[in-house]
Amino acid sequence: MSAQCPICGKPVVHQHRPFCSKRCADVDLNRWLSGSYTVPVVEEEDEDGAQKESPRQEPGRDGS
Repeated sequence: MSAQCPICGKPVVHQHRPFCSKRCADVDLNRWLSGSYTVPVVEEEDEDGAQKESPRQEPGRDGS
C-alpha cells in the first residue's frame, strides 16, 4: 500500500515526502504558521476538582 499525501490524498513523491508536491508541503507549512493547527490543552485539577494554580514567585525571591 502506497502512502498518501495528508493534504490532498494523492500518492507521496519521495522528493516531497510526506507530501505529493511542493504545493502541498507549502499548504501544510502555511497552516502551521497561521495557527490553523493547534494542540488541545487540558487543565489539571486537584483532588477536590478545583483548578490548580501555577506557583508564583515573588520578584527578588529565588529560593536561596
